[in-house]
Amino acid sequence: MSKRSKLMEALCEIGSRDDANIDLAEAALVLAALDRPDTDMAPYSDHLEALAGDVKAAVDPSSSAGMQIAALRKVLAGDYGYDGDADTYEDMHNANLMHVIDRRKGLPVALGILYLHGAQACGSHIFGLNFPSHFVLRIEARGQRAIFDPFHGGKVMTPQDLRQRLKDLQGSSAEIAPSHYAAVGNRDILIRLQNNIKLRAIRHGALERAIEVLHVMTLFAPELTELWWERAVLQYQLGNVGSAITTLENYLARPGEDPEHAGIEDLLRKLRSQVN
Repeated sequence: MSKRSKLMEALCEIGSRDDANIDLAEAALVLAALDRPDTDMAPYSDHLEALAGDVKAAVDPSSSAGMQIAALRKVLAGDYGYDGDADTYEDMHNANLMHVIDRRKGLPVALGILYLHGAQACGSHIFGLNFPSHFVLRIEARGQRAIFDPFHGGKVMTPQDLRQRLKDLQGSSAEIAPSHYAAVGNRDILIRLQNNIKLRAIRHGALERAIEVLHVMTLFAPELTELWWERAVLQYQLGNVGSAITTLENYLARPGEDPEHAGIEDLLRKLRSQVN
């Protein structure tokens, strides 16, 4: 079995786990290795282990949220030099954990995974949030909650900071909604990581690459109907009607009921009518 096949198999196994049992950094490393199959994963796994050990030594999970964030900042931004890549933000490598570790720079969600990995190792109550367009983290301790930004060296974000950040990203009419403060699961964070690559590929007209990314996403998040749907639509746009049909058939062949089945079946009928 090729290394790529083993990595795909590993993602399928990850996809079968309950969300709480997904090792976020491990899964992100597997995703990164798919794009660098000739690269030895061991040094990167060792780096994650060392980072977790250093955070565990520095962070007291019984201390205040602010003190925990300060300790995290010292280790990840200070000792390890992790920071956001503002200069080449659109580079797809910023969403590949191997490249992020190599360069110590990346996108908010990729850096957030490293902060989560370290903080969870020491028992901190840390969560990724559903904040749009820019991934942020929250630590809860001693009845306190504090939100911070892994892209800007772990800077603590006030409600005013978050409101302004949202307006900067989405326009002056944008306002914070309660859903933006909701914690997201490990699978959702991996989806967000890969969406960065997919969207950049689409913007550059690399639809085959986007289709490949969507296929990988269905391995660890097979229940997300929109991934199968979007993959089929992109295949259709490239003129690969047969491939689009196969994608939808594979989705419908999965066990279990889904309220989206009717929509998928309707799209499948329309595609089949074009080849009959």
